[in-house]
Amino acid sequence: MALRDSLSILIVDDMSTSRSLIIMALEEIGLKKLDFAKDGKDALQSLAKRPAHLIISDYNMPGMDGLHLLQALRQNRATQGIGFILVSGKVNQTIIDTGRKLGMNNFIQKPFTTAQMRDCIQAVTGPL
Repeated sequence: MALRDSLSILIVDDMSTSRSLIIMALEEIGLKKLDFAKDGKDALQSLAKRPAHLIISDYNMPGMDGLHLLQALRQNRATQGIGFILVSGKVNQTIIDTGRKLGMNNFIQKPFTTAQMRDCIQAVTGPL
């Protein structure tokens, strides 16, 4: 079985349009086990019920932004090993540096192409 058939991904974004664009790119890549959450708090609740291998999270969300979600994941023994890709509309070196210190696996800037998303994921997971 190819990795793309078994890899479960949780997309975390408060904007439905952004979530849809990420989901469309993942489906084009051939990834099928996709779930989504509307914010960081929703993501943590979802992971308690359905674990994921990889999280693709927006940075800018109300309540709990992507970096706070990452911090919560890394502090919890059950979720600390989940791959994490941060998505943002602007490149801010402070955000990227903080993400790396917290254990972020990769970063992708919006807008992105399907090929860029595939490369970003494969840098974390290996060949799909």
